[in-house]
Amino acid sequence: MSPRSATVAAAKRALQQTVKATAAVVDSVRRTPPGVVVLIYHRVGAGSGLQVDLPVEQFAAQMAWLASRGNVVTLDDALTRLDHGTNGESDPRVVVTFDDGTIDFVEHALPVLERHRIPVTLYAATAFIDDGIEFPDHGRPLSWAALRDACSTGLVDVGSHTHEHRLLDRLPATDVDAELDRSIALITEEIGRAPRDFAYPKAVLGSAVAERAVRARFRSAAVAGTRPNAYGDSDVYRLRRSPVQVSDGQRWFERKARGGMAFEDELRQRLNRHRYAGATT
Repeated sequence: MSPRSATVAAAKRALQQTVKATAAVVDSVRRTPPGVVVLIYHRVGAGSGLQVDLPVEQFAAQMAWLASRGNVVTLDDALTRLDHGTNGESDPRVVVTFDDGTIDFVEHALPVLERHRIPVTLYAATAFIDDGIEFPDHGRPLSWAALRDACSTGLVDVGSHTHEHRLLDRLPATDVDAELDRSIALITEEIGRAPRDFAYPKAVLGSAVAERAVRARFRSAAVAGTRPNAYGDSDVYRLRRSPVQVSDGQRWFERKARGGMAFEDELRQRLNRHRYAGATT
């Protein structure tokens, strides 16, 4: 890495930590409602250098901490809790989810999840798996056989992340049904059960047409929003999820798992409006 690149990287890391520290301060003056925290993971193994590609050791420490607290639930259980209220709970329940379907999920993440008996929902982008297409940044897809083996552990449920990972807020209305239905058909055929839950690509809510199509096909849909989904007051078709990053370390991860760091997400969404302005996938 050149001296200039190293300086830029150091400045970026410093800015990330400043934003996270600011978010923690904001947490101290905002009330966090009781509810369900849904965590988003993408990759484990640190092979790409992306912020969403965690070292195995970091992921393992996070899962060990969650297991020690005993508050991880399946997405199925979480949706039931959201529908029926708090039952007197003050500590957030936590749901672990993964997006896309890269090979590191079975190579690195699943052994850790099995060790701690942590359930997970994997939202699969089916075209990449079915056609063996690499995800961006050299993300090798897993195979259907590997995903079936993962499901056989009893810990993994498969949801839809569209077929080609196309952004549904800018997809022509005539293409929305095909994007959703192809994903549903492949998961049903290959896994043996239809996906019940959906996650919007890049956590970007779809157009009005797309949202109606999603609501007609699934029992829940996930978007962005680093904060709990409040009991008795959440739209399960706009489930908020908290993205876990390398720069969170353990400190900021634990705060996210407790329902904090919303201010960081507010800044990220403003940035993403510009970052994804011309994107289609």
